[in-house]
Amino acid sequence: MTRIFDDPAEFAADAVTGFGDLHADLVRAVPGGVVRRGRSTAGKVAVVVGGGSGHYPAFMGLVGPGFADGAVVGNIFTSPSTAQAYSVGRLAHSGRGVVFTYGNYAGDVMNFGLAGERLEAEGIPARQLVVTDDVASADAAEGHRRRGIAGDFVVFKMLGAAAERGLDLDEVVRVGERANARTTTIGLAFSGCTFPGADEPHFTVPEGAMGLGLGIHGEPGLEDVPALRAPQMARLLVERVLAERPAGSDGRAAVVLNGLGSTSHEELFVLWASVAPLLREAGLTLVAPELGELVTSLDMGGVSLTVTWLDDELTELWLDPATTPAWRRGDAVAADATDVDQELTELAQEVVPVEGDVASRDAARLVVAGLTAAAEAVHEAEQELGRIDAVAGDGDHGRGMVRGIDHGLAAARRALDAGWGVQGVLSAAGDAWAEFAGGTSGVLWGAGLRAAGLRLGNTGAPQPADVARACRDYLAALGDLGKASPGDKTLLDAVGPFVDALERGTADVDDAGALERAWGAAAAEATRAAAATADLVPRVGRARPLAERSVGTPDPGAVSFALCVEAVAARHAVR
Repeated sequence: MTRIFDDPAEFAADAVTGFGDLHADLVRAVPGGVVRRGRSTAGKVAVVVGGGSGHYPAFMGLVGPGFADGAVVGNIFTSPSTAQAYSVGRLAHSGRGVVFTYGNYAGDVMNFGLAGERLEAEGIPARQLVVTDDVASADAAEGHRRRGIAGDFVVFKMLGAAAERGLDLDEVVRVGERANARTTTIGLAFSGCTFPGADEPHFTVPEGAMGLGLGIHGEPGLEDVPALRAPQMARLLVERVLAERPAGSDGRAAVVLNGLGSTSHEELFVLWASVAPLLREAGLTLVAPELGELVTSLDMGGVSLTVTWLDDELTELWLDPATTPAWRRGDAVAADATDVDQELTELAQEVVPVEGDVASRDAARLVVAGLTAAAEAVHEAEQELGRIDAVAGDGDHGRGMVRGIDHGLAAARRALDAGWGVQGVLSAAGDAWAEFAGGTSGVLWGAGLRAAGLRLGNTGAPQPADVARACRDYLAALGDLGKASPGDKTLLDAVGPFVDALERGTADVDDAGALERAWGAAAAEATRAAAATADLVPRVGRARPLAERSVGTPDPGAVSFALCVEAVAARHAVR
């Protein structure tokens, strides 16, 4: 269990504070994560790694000369927000562009992608490098759908070395793409992991079994296999990674035997004693192999084996020096650098003139009342939302919803007190929700609330049909950003029926109780639709690799949406 914590919801932020203080000679804690203590005065491509926390040394432990320029740190197993990624990317930038690199998870792809677009709009070139090394999560023919797990470490190292050598943005990305294409990983889980403050692990491995094809976000393995002794375990792992040896490889390989959090070094040494001979018998030349905890999953018991097939260029980059808080090779020394204080000052938010007439502010009070009711419902359901998410995902949905709606509600109240109308209140709530919840649901809720607010504006009292149109815009924002479709077993499968019902109920009516009646009926339809997602098979998102396990369990995003709109109806916040 994770036994040391204060507020479990602030575990990641507290860890960054302590890490930044301890390693102040190398890194600086900044909004969204950490960056190198100083930025290159000569200019270099900035490599910014990131994802949810719970994986140390990934991601913040890998910041330093020869490796990453910055790390974006989300909540436990939750994608960082767009705002966090933008902040770290901007502060890490030293004149030659930014490469965001991370594992292939929907929330990371969305948030880092949006952060890159924001940097590009400001004239800072930004690229994305998504790691897809997990051979268990998709066939080779669908390699673009594979998850990123311990192969992150090797790909990040290659990118960092290429950037440190002074390669330009296109060349750094080319190196990363080649390294990723030649990297494969397979993992085994022996036991699940437990969030700070939780009493039970996200999953358990049956007695006498191991979970083959584990993720690094508390997901169980894709299949349970009988427990094996070290020699048989080594053969299972080696055979899976060797099956994808690229044509033309000369046998040189960077090999990483990685512990997932509670597997001792002695156990890894025992396993390595069987792994190494098998690799050499297959004709591999092991170039500077690594063993230890490099990409972890809190206190999970487990191990993964990563092989990156090297060529001349990748061999040199793999062997280049690096100096970070958690990992060192040789003696990498940073070039002349300047501090980031000025940029931190420039990141302070601008003061925006308040907009909102009396009618819109009255409506905004109802919005805040509705958010208050929804927050109460989400808090009450936090553990259950986490439970159903853990069936085929990482179990973070309940905590993410609590963190998102709490910060969203606080921002909405501040906006209301400042005098904003409906748009200002919803936009403030959405921006805070996205920033502090992170993950897929955070960015979707944030975009949806902002889209709804844009429709309603800051003047006048919204009519029932206006609210229905705003909810249609909410749905459109979710679809545009998430790229999901009805039937994919996502949040959209509850939002779509809700919006359809709300539009029917508000068509050609304008009496005082029309919106309240229509909202109540639409909320009931959302609840029905959310329950019906139990029969669906997920086609997108983190649940996809464990699709069959999720059948019989509703989608947590759909369930939490239904909870929120039902709470609004019950509070009579809309009338």
